[in-house]
Formats: sequence, structure tokens, C-alpha cells
Amino acid sequence: MSSPSPRVLAVIPPMTQLNTPYPSTAYLTGFLRSRGVEAHQVDLALTLVLALFSPAGLAQIREAVQALPEDHRTPQTAWFAAEFDTIAAVAPRALRFLQGNDPTLAHRINTRAFLPEGARFASLDHYVDEDGGDPLAWAFGALGLQDRARHLATLFLNDLADVLRDAVDARFEFVRYAESLAAAQAHFDPLAEALAAPLNLVDETLKRLTLAALEQHSPDVVLLSVPFPGSVYAALRIAQTIKAARPNVVTVLGGGYVNTELRELAEPRVFDFVDYVTLDAGERPLLALLEHVAGKRSKTRLVRTFWRDGDQVRYTNFVEPDVPFDDVGTPTWDGLPLDRYLSLLDMLNPMNRLWSDGRWNKLTVAHGCYWKKCSFCDVSLDYISRYEAASAEVLVDRIEAIVRETGQTGFHFVDEAAPPKALKALAEELLRRGVAISWWGNIRFEKTFTPELCQLLADSGCIAISGGLEVASDRLLKLMKKGVSVEQVARVTKAFADAGVLVHAYLMYGFPTQTTQDTVDALEYVRQLFENGCIHSGFFHRFACTVHSPVGMNPAEYGVTLQPLPADGRFAKNDIAFIDPTPTDHDGLGQGLKKGLYNFMHGIGVDSDIRSWFPVRVPKTTVPRRFVERALTTDR
Repeated sequence: MSSPSPRVLAVIPPMTQLNTPYPSTAYLTGFLRSRGVEAHQVDLALTLVLALFSPAGLAQIREAVQALPEDHRTPQTAWFAAEFDTIAAVAPRALRFLQGNDPTLAHRINTRAFLPEGARFASLDHYVDEDGGDPLAWAFGALGLQDRARHLATLFLNDLADVLRDAVDARFEFVRYAESLAAAQAHFDPLAEALAAPLNLVDETLKRLTLAALEQHSPDVVLLSVPFPGSVYAALRIAQTIKAARPNVVTVLGGGYVNTELRELAEPRVFDFVDYVTLDAGERPLLALLEHVAGKRSKTRLVRTFWRDGDQVRYTNFVEPDVPFDDVGTPTWDGLPLDRYLSLLDMLNPMNRLWSDGRWNKLTVAHGCYWKKCSFCDVSLDYISRYEAASAEVLVDRIEAIVRETGQTGFHFVDEAAPPKALKALAEELLRRGVAISWWGNIRFEKTFTPELCQLLADSGCIAISGGLEVASDRLLKLMKKGVSVEQVARVTKAFADAGVLVHAYLMYGFPTQTTQDTVDALEYVRQLFENGCIHSGFFHRFACTVHSPVGMNPAEYGVTLQPLPADGRFAKNDIAFIDPTPTDHDGLGQGLKKGLYNFMHGIGVDSDIRSWFPVRVPKTTVPRRFVERALTTDR
């Protein structure tokens, strides 16, 4: 009889999301259980925040505020000290309200006399009603009682986070916690120094929660999933606690951050905290690693795994096929406190709010990207390059199982770009079975999304779609290898909007060879998309070159020269600086792009001269005034 498999605990470390569990542990727990492994999961990001803002946690924060030297006190810590008794009384109720457990509290919150208001509430001044009415009425209307209160309660929570950052840990944020220690850090020194420092209140709380999870589950193996740079520091603090308390427990680091930034890991100090680091899809490496821990496989037969041998880092990749996407099993949220997640409302835009508001079941339609050509994307990595879809029947089986388990019918499909063929089959299968869900996800704005298909998707429960318009310039879209044109994007987004689906556009500036004229024209295209009801929201981000993208691998093709990375770097490697000889002030232009877009999203200045948004002198747009309108009426 074979020896039992090791007990596994998958951990979501701080900080990822507070409104819904990050899906990696749900995927791995469901997969491991389907293979007969005893697997459990905990979300230490959520439990950390709830502990810090509990009555006991708030009392500890007050002690930290009182201990601050006079010259270190800030307006937020002064507000906290002055209002502490009221804050301590209302914070538990505000948290319960954000968890959906006390909806009638919305009436009290909306009086603006229930929650103490710190500096974060100043943001409401941006929405002052010209007639002297309710400043939030434009966003929520007469029926937005719950939404209005959730936004106010979220501002209150953000005020508390500011106090925690000012008084306890300057690196603290709800999403990007200590991000600078890990993002594109060629050297491990900043993390090593931070991890060697005395524990602060956040660290002590996380340590206590880690020990409680060890006591509850008694794992043999702990999986630490780090999707973002802002979860690396806390993950290693968790691993540090485990090593001190239970040195025989095997700790494993994986996730999106590892898969993009640690592919050339050569830093042995990482293994003072974790025993193994695995790359890419976790199913096959974990099966091999669990066999090794059980004494059934040698280290030479590990799959896509880093480990330390003396003072050297070894990488072992015994070639075995990945687990087919059809066979990875159904994600499970068993063990996660689904009734304790916080439905936050940071952004008033109806599309942006989906990321932080509501408890979404996260699911993948297909592994990888079916297009995998975009020159700014990490197309050389497994999570993009290995495309594999599941059948519609399998997907709907998974959806039905998840709804039965969670009681929630909202789904966020987390694909890089969900394929239209798979979405069509999924929609037809949902409708055939009469499965009623609400779903949203990311796509390419390609011509396959006809008005008929968009309506079918809406009929199946699609409520929102996001996609990359990137730089709204046909020249640059061709250079990016996006495979779309501005006219095509206009037609597809309009088709979704006409079907009642919210549309969000990802936008980019600073791409190689992008000129000032390109940038001005891009904002004019975006203005016209808003004017014609094609898109409802968008977000401009600055182009960043990565070593795994076509631009990073073939910079000469894009007219740029890469800056050399540190020769002695042994830790993270991803973002890489470059020199673009095109004389464009992207910093100044970026301010105008973001200002214009913000106003368009709120219906302001959509008919204005595009030049008025920029703080620097820019040329007149060369885009015809009715370009998008004509694109929508021209036969394809």
C-alpha cells in the first residue's frame, strides 16, 4: 500500500483583493482534491485586514499613534486620535455593512453623520452639484441607497488604511503592499533587509494568523501564491513564521509574479524562507513535488522547480506533459469565508467598480491566449503561449458546481483574452441548460464579435466586457500586432454597448515611436468612442517594456535601445528601461490623457477641443471629426 499524500495548505497572502478570493488557491485546491490529495486553503489577506480593523486591532493602532513623535504625526493620525472612540464604535458595523450583513445601516451612513470623515472624504468635493444638491446624486441617482453608502464606507476604510500606513507601516496598502520591495528588483537586498527588521503591528498580526492556520490544518506542505509584487513581502513573512514554528513543513512559492519575474532566479537567500519555487501552471509541478515529499520521486525528476543545493540555486525541469485544461478539475472555495469578504466601492464608474465590488466566482474559459502576437505582451511565457480550451459542456459543469457550492451566480472570466468561438459555445450551452448567471471578462475587439454574437453573449448573462484598444492609432496598432483597427474597435464596442453590455477599454501611451501627434489623435479617437456610445470607461497606462515581450526580445524592430540590466542581478527580472529617440513628452501628455478620459467617463467635455485637456502645447488632431460616426454607418 502506498504512503499517503502530504496534507497541503494553499495560502492567499496579503495583499490581493478584499471583495473576493484570488482564484489561484481555489484552482489548486480543487485540482489536488480531484487527485485524492487532502488540500485546504486560507485567505490571510482578508483575515489580516479584518483583524487590524477589529476593536482589538484598532486599539493597537491607537497605541502606535500615541507613540509617534510629534514631528511624525500627520493629519490622518490626528483625525484618528481625535475621533477614536467613535471610530472604534462604528468600524465593526461598517465592516459588517460592507460584508452585506447589515444593509439597513445604509440609511445611517448616508446621513454623513454616522462615520467619522478623514481626508479621503475630500474626494467628494470633485462631485459638487452645480445646483447645490447632493454631490453624489450624479453617480447614484435617487435609487442608489446601498451604492452610496458602500462608497462612503469604503472611504472610511481607506482613511483607516492611511492611519495604519502613517503610524505603523509606511508600505501598507490594500493592494500594492510593499510592492517596491519586489517589483522589477534585480537584487534581493531590499526584501532581505525588510524581512530582517523587527516585526511591526502588521507583521505581528500576520504571524499570529499564520500560526493559527498551521494549528488548524497541520499541513505538511504550504503553497504560497503570489500573483503580484504587492504580495511577495507578506508571503515571505508567512514563510518565515512557518520555518521558525514548524521547520519540517515544506514551503513552496508560485504564482503570476514568480512566473514573470523570477524565471532566472539565482538568489540562494530566497530559500532561507521557502524550500521550492515553481514556474507556470502549477498542477504538474505540484504533483511531482508531492511525490518527492512522499519519497516517491527524486529531486532530479521535479518539474519546473527551483531549489537550493548548498549555496547554489538549481532548476530542475523533468519533461512531463502538463495536465490538460479539461482535466484540471473544478475550482473550490471550500474553506474560504465567503460571507466575510468586503464589497468595496472605490470607483464610481459602473465598469471600474466590478474589480472591487461584489463577490465574483473567478473562472478561466481557456488557458493562454489564442492570439499571442501583441508586441507589448509576455507572449513567450506559458500563461500566454500555451493555448488550450475546455469544452462548453465542461465549463458549464464547472459553473453549475461552483454555484451549488458558493450560492453565488456572478462570474469573472479571468482569461487574457477569451476566445469568441469558446464564448459563443459557452453562451449557447448556458442558454440550452437554462443556467442563469451574470458574467464579465476580457476579450480582443475583433470582427468575430458581430452584433448577433454580442446579443447572444448578453442573453447568456454577459454584463460587461473589457478589451485592449491600447494606442488608438492604426499605425501603432499594426506595429503592436494587435490585429485590429480603430474602425473595427468602434463597431465591436458599439455592438456590445447596443446589447446592453458595459464596455471598458484598456489604453496605452508611451509605446515606441509614439509621437505627440499620435497621442493627441488617440485621445480624439477615444473622445469620439465616448461621444458615440461605444465605450463606457477606460484606463490609460504607461507602456512598460518587459524582457519576455517581442519589444524586449527584438528592440531594434521597434526603434528602441534597451538599457542594460544589472550584471549581478540574481532576483527579479521583468521590466526593462529603454531609450526611444522619438522626442515625445510622455509625462506631460499622460496627464492630459488621464484628465480627458476621466472627464469623458463622467460625461464632461465630450464635445470639447481635445487640446484643452493637455497641460503642454500640442498640435491639432488630424482625425476627422466624424470618423467614428462614419465607421459605424459604413458597410464592413
